[in-house]
Amino acid sequence: MTIKISNALGQPIYDQIASQIKQSIMSGELVEGEMLPSMRLLAKELRISVITTKRAYEELENDGFIVSVVGKGSFVAAKNIDFMREEQLKKVERHLIQTVESAQACGLDLGELVEMLSMIYKGE
Repeated sequence: MTIKISNALGQPIYDQIASQIKQSIMSGELVEGEMLPSMRLLAKELRISVITTKRAYEELENDGFIVSVVGKGSFVAAKNIDFMREEQLKKVERHLIQTVESAQACGLDLGELVEMLSMIYKGE
């Protein structure tokens, strides 16, 4: 698992970490029961604070993506497909809201936006 962080994104580092781990779990790159790097090791590899990795792991645990066992580490939780789908739908909705706002700001009407989205979706 490779995690890349960027200070230029405007997204908090802990959120970047959590998002990338969620994506790895949903894509099957990380499987149920697989151990994640310790918070300290991940912080050292990314050259960030342990507090930041702790916050990312706490978010992942709160969202049901990982389980932490005191003295043993953090592991990928059993997949809850409905929950994971809902998470992805929320993410798509956030992006679509931003897209609609941008389209409205430049005077693009709904028909043009739908056509553009259709072309992008089909890879044209």
